Amino acid sequence: MEKKTIISVRNLVKNYGSFQAVKGISFDVYENEIFGMLGPNGAGKSTTLEIIETLREKTSGEVFVDCHNLDKEPGEIKKIIGVQLQTSGYYPGLNLIDLIELFCGLYNKNVNPMELLEMVNLTEKAKAQFKQLSGGQKQRFSVATTLINDPKIIFLDEPTTGLDPQARRSLWELIKTIRKRGTTVIMTTHYMDEAEYLCDRVAVIDAGRIIALNSPDQMIDELVASGFERPKEVKKANLEDVFIHLTGHSLREE
Repeated sequence: MEKKTIISVRNLVKNYGSFQAVKGISFDVYENEIFGMLGPNGAGKSTTLEIIETLREKTSGEVFVDCHNLDKEPGEIKKIIGVQLQTSGYYPGLNLIDLIELFCGLYNKNVNPMELLEMVNLTEKAKAQFKQLSGGQKQRFSVATTLINDPKIIFLDEPTTGLDPQARRSLWELIKTIRKRGTTVIMTTHYMDEAEYLCDRVAVIDAGRIIALNSPDQMIDELVASGFERPKEVKKANLEDVFIHLTGHSLREE
């Protein structure tokens, strides 16, 4: 069955003065897939997402989201996407039900707060303030708020950074559940095991360019077929090997 393209990016460029952060990248995202963007800090991942999300202006190129042209219909794009807020973006004095109802008012949507909290396993925290939640609970709630306007696409920017392994796994299962609802997920991550587990396809970005785009399995198979062999490991390669092989360096800190 032919896959439907829901996001199409063509020759996208973003300049900051003389610095070119995004250097003419092109890619498609298919409907109802989990699409990952991998790259070192400063590679252009977040800039690319923010342009698609209508949060940052591009220098040149074309972006279509569900057939809406970013240049002509940014308002229509905003209606069909959900963007994960950073945890600092919530009123600290409001409880979770209050926050959901606030977002419902902003989106002019009617959502049952308890049903939404049940989906992210936070019903027991309904009356708690956001600041009283653990790191994993904050991230699950943050993802839940992206669903209030019933979006076709949600954007998650490093959703599990700083979480313990159990909280990360819990969020992974939530992301898979969201995809089962028919939602397309686009995410950035620095965790290769996360991308390997969640993503149908990944784009590896380095220095503003896409240097590989395929399924994690296909990337790993191609690396193994090239003669690469991981020393003293049962498995010959994993997605982190692909990433380091392609970019020439391991993950860099800010």
